[in-house]
Amino acid sequence: MFGDVPDIHEVLDRRLVTPLFQPLVDLTFGRVLGFEALSRGPAGTPLEMPTALFAAARAAGREAELDWICRAAAYRAALHAGFGPELNLFVNMEPTAWRAACPPDLVPIVRQARHRLRVVTEMTERVIADDPAALLAATAACRESGWGVALDDVGADPMSLALMPFVHPDVVKLDMQLLRAPDDPNTARVVAAVAAYAESSGAIVLAEGIETTEQAEVARSMGATVGQGFWFGPPGPLPAELPFAVPLPHVPRTSGDARTPFEVIAAERPVTRTSKSQLMSMSRHLEALAGDGPEPPVLLASFPDACYFTPATAARLSRIAAHSPFVAAVGAGIGDEPAPGVRGAHLDAASSMRGEWNVIVVGPHRAAALVARDLGDDGPDRGHRFDVALTHDRRLVVAAARSLLRCLAPVAVLAGRG
Repeated sequence: MFGDVPDIHEVLDRRLVTPLFQPLVDLTFGRVLGFEALSRGPAGTPLEMPTALFAAARAAGREAELDWICRAAAYRAALHAGFGPELNLFVNMEPTAWRAACPPDLVPIVRQARHRLRVVTEMTERVIADDPAALLAATAACRESGWGVALDDVGADPMSLALMPFVHPDVVKLDMQLLRAPDDPNTARVVAAVAAYAESSGAIVLAEGIETTEQAEVARSMGATVGQGFWFGPPGPLPAELPFAVPLPHVPRTSGDARTPFEVIAAERPVTRTSKSQLMSMSRHLEALAGDGPEPPVLLASFPDACYFTPATAARLSRIAAHSPFVAAVGAGIGDEPAPGVRGAHLDAASSMRGEWNVIVVGPHRAAALVARDLGDDGPDRGHRFDVALTHDRRLVVAAARSLLRCLAPVAVLAGRG
């Protein structure tokens, strides 16, 4: 320590992180179903709150290690208190930490947690824009451990609704500001989209930030069945006597589909043959779906080669990116940002997606995918033929989108934890 300001390296080396726990309560019967773990640095110092703590760790190049430390501290406290699989332990995680190995001294407690605890891992919509491949890997790893996944702060940003299908959470956590503006048109749109997702998937809806009886009633009217907030109790140590509860149900998932977008959709939908000029027209029509409406969807595209990513295409995607939560384009020779606001990635010669032309649109209320594969014809460019398939089936569209997202490399993470 240096005066009143702790050295971040000393905090991390000595594992000076303390978990606090806030109850999660059944809004119908008032039962405690579990707790969310919230991390704190050394008490009474500038690094006590998680935002400052993670900012300092990030500046020191040790954010992933801090993430492991925070989760391990929560696991250790829960196991010491006698947690079993009947209680739900919600733990925040940065999916980018899955790119870093667990520190050796924390491995034993992490292994115990995987065998003995029922963990629901919380993520925010921000992570899919930061590192889509890590998000998909992290959610798959959680479910392989028999754990659940929660999407946090839904409604705080339009991105959360558009990206919800990719996380496919077991628990949707409504942002606390929704409770404070129940009559706002945006609140109505968020609640409707979450209700539709919960009905189709079986996911649990949890309302955060409940501070009054009235807000608990508003939460119930929004479809929430679980609540969290100071009305039920502030963050603090775990109680000496743990409540008995039942685990929240899992939303069934499949993970690890190595197929390309074309392979995903062509396996279940008719395939036709068309020319490049016709395919370009179809592609523009689908891109237009991403450019309108109050809740713009995600737009993902892949091209056989950078020459297909023309200045006109770049301009269209850049215009869409100004309103869409996430726009990405991948292909041979495409750079990290091929147009303003557009995420990009180069596909090398070994990529199974080389030769595909895909346009995928996914939003809260719409889903569509046009997938095509170049047949490798000689002759005039616009006469080249493609095998093409089209679908509006959300299940297939999301599967194709997840396949494309795996091609995107991470970018620097700028935001901190709450």
